[in-house]
Amino acid sequence: MTQILFSFGHGYSARAISGQLDSRVWRVIGTTRDPKQVVDIRASGAEPQIWPGTELDLDGVTHLLISTAPTSEGDPVLAHLRAEIAARAGQFKWVGYLSTTAVYGDHQGDWVDETTPVAPTAERGRWRVLAESQWSEISDLPLHIFRLAGIYGPGRGPFSKLRRGGLRRIIKPGQVFSRIHVDDIAQVLIASMAQPNPGAIYNVCDDEPVPPQDVIGYAAELQGLPMPPAVSFDEADLTPMARSFYNENKRVRNDRIKSELGVSLLYPNYRVGLEALMKQQNSKAAGR
Repeated sequence: MTQILFSFGHGYSARAISGQLDSRVWRVIGTTRDPKQVVDIRASGAEPQIWPGTELDLDGVTHLLISTAPTSEGDPVLAHLRAEIAARAGQFKWVGYLSTTAVYGDHQGDWVDETTPVAPTAERGRWRVLAESQWSEISDLPLHIFRLAGIYGPGRGPFSKLRRGGLRRIIKPGQVFSRIHVDDIAQVLIASMAQPNPGAIYNVCDDEPVPPQDVIGYAAELQGLPMPPAVSFDEADLTPMARSFYNENKRVRNDRIKSELGVSLLYPNYRVGLEALMKQQNSKAAGR
């Protein structure tokens, strides 16, 4: 029997998922607001659909994935389709909502896990908490919430920024961030689809929270580029959005994706991840 995954906001992470699902078993439909994204969605193995703007047909859909960005009013999918999704709650085998570890707020470098109360300090975190609660309020929906750390992977990471120049190592003593390779996001979600646990919340991050300057420095080393200059956080001219990331400092535990889903991370730390991206980059260059 064909499984149908309907993916709202079929962007970077969702495309990695559709690229790993067996097309003999899965049909994937992915929405976008931007007609320019249609080609990329199709290349990822999904059927593109412009939305909002076209009528949706959820008949036969077995799995829902939501990665649309929330607003101050919460989740845009529910703003349009709450009544229909609630009426169809029993139809779905699995529903996944992609959230963020920003919901935990600042813990001054201490560890957090899925039992840590949410206490967002940034606007993006507050909006995610609202969206999480809106999805959780729908009865009988087999909802799974995935709180993602900083995402990197092919086409998204420090390499291209380093080559363009101007990248700096912002130094804020004691500051660490958690991150996750996009392929590990995909395997976590696919593992969850294979063993649904409605109501579950999972932190999706690697094993090693580190200072951001370590990642940039290692990327420069891999490429044989000069070490980017170090700049104190207090002296750095950052956008309000960039500065808000540095206002939250925490280490995020990922034990649950291993113990409950049996996931073994492909890229357990940034060094392994960057080395793999470098090899991919070199292979593409050699093939040109």
